[in-house]
Amino acid sequence: MVAGELLQEQHVLPDSTEGNTDEEPGYKDLSNGSVHITLDPKVLEQELPPPDEKEAMLPGEQNNGELETKLYWRRFAVLAVFSLYSLVNAFQWIQYSIITNIFMDYYNVSSIAIDWLSVVYMVAYVPLIFPATWLLDKKGLRMTALLGAGLNALGAWVKCASVGPSLFWVTMTAQIICSVAQVFILGLPSRIASVWFGPREVSTACATAVLGNQLGVAIGFVLPPVLVPNTGDNKDLMGHNISIMFYGTAGVSTLLFLLTIFAIKDRPPLPPSKAQAVLSTGPAEDYSYKKSIINLFRNIPFVLLLISYGIMTGSFYSVSTLLNQMIITHYPGEEINTGRIGLTLVVAGMFGSILCGIWLDRTKTYKLTTLIVYVLSFIGMVVFTFTLNLGTLLVIFFTAGVLGFFMTGYLPIGFEFGVEITYPESEGTSSGLLNAFAQVFGIIFTLIQGQLTTDYNPLSGNIFLCAWILIGIVLTALIKSDLKRHGVNVSNTDKGQAVPTELPSEKASSDVKLESSSLHRETSI
Repeated sequence: MVAGELLQEQHVLPDSTEGNTDEEPGYKDLSNGSVHITLDPKVLEQELPPPDEKEAMLPGEQNNGELETKLYWRRFAVLAVFSLYSLVNAFQWIQYSIITNIFMDYYNVSSIAIDWLSVVYMVAYVPLIFPATWLLDKKGLRMTALLGAGLNALGAWVKCASVGPSLFWVTMTAQIICSVAQVFILGLPSRIASVWFGPREVSTACATAVLGNQLGVAIGFVLPPVLVPNTGDNKDLMGHNISIMFYGTAGVSTLLFLLTIFAIKDRPPLPPSKAQAVLSTGPAEDYSYKKSIINLFRNIPFVLLLISYGIMTGSFYSVSTLLNQMIITHYPGEEINTGRIGLTLVVAGMFGSILCGIWLDRTKTYKLTTLIVYVLSFIGMVVFTFTLNLGTLLVIFFTAGVLGFFMTGYLPIGFEFGVEITYPESEGTSSGLLNAFAQVFGIIFTLIQGQLTTDYNPLSGNIFLCAWILIGIVLTALIKSDLKRHGVNVSNTDKGQAVPTELPSEKASSDVKLESSSLHRETSI
């Protein structure tokens, strides 16, 4: 803004002596090509330029009153119910593959057919993510949550009708329904955290929401072998045990669907943070989902995060899927311990998620934390790769735990970092795209690593992943960290628009002098 424009603004404090026209009230000195201006602090806040909002899809309207925020106890109920039905959905994903041999015998199908009961989750996500995020942005959190919980329960009940050796197609249909439900679940953690939780707890809340899904996978490693033991040729008893697992899952899913109806709302009466208060002042008709997608793909830091997040999460999916093949190659007959190693991988990751979420809430060091966790995941993958054939399962338990701690701990960090650098775009859209890239990389990595493991050995497949994770580190280092949401939350502005993170938050008690000492306060003519 040039000096002439400053003079046109009618907010310059008048001189204390009325009627004195010898000295222009806004000028203190004209020297060295600079203008020094004394402004009222409230006016200063109004006149500080907002960031470039040409690309922002949810602009806030100007509001001269203070942005009122409040935290509600209901937020914990929303988080708990979501985490639980996300848990059940993840359990339904893994419940077949952990006892592949039993379902192969019962339905008389190949292992590839059973594998597809899990792969369908990844395949369904990619084409359905765009309508799912559109629905989240247009219809809100409640409608999306009801669809996720409802389809999850429906798929569980259809599985109850698939108990019969000739009914594999029914159980596949049921799993497809559950995979569609997953599309309305995976993108919600960051939305729930942002809409319901305050700035000092948002990352922890996101990590807790992700934790529910991870806990479901952990239970999926443990419970199916207990509920459905291998009964040999007694298919009647096998079918009875399978039906117990299916009916139990359906009952829990239905209860959680009912709780979703009563517990989950679109948003609280008052927003939990300034960043949400800013967004809530914008008219809904100004929002364009199509332009939001375009803006996200034009956001270079977010595109870099998309690829790096896809590499890391896709590698984790690949390791989890092929863990059985890797372990059995070097430790024949250790199927039970393979399941326990998988459980260690997931449980360690649950602790990693929570600790990383708490750390982000305390420090707000998103890029640094992301980069450190990425590097430690790479080190963990290298150690896991080259200790896999040492002949000691205890070492595998330890290295798998370390790998899971950092790889899974990265998940909520990626979500929250994505929300920060894309604000004020929808959290559901950014998280949905991150998950979509994770699924794509997961499918590609699983197929390639699986082929390398089959044709050569597990070492070749793991080295392939290590090389890609190294590329992910480079991409992460290139991400420009612009914490837009955090900048709004820490600013002292009481206007409904975003403020650059570089703006000072302190107020002067009376006058604020524009000096050359900070934020380009010296304006050249």
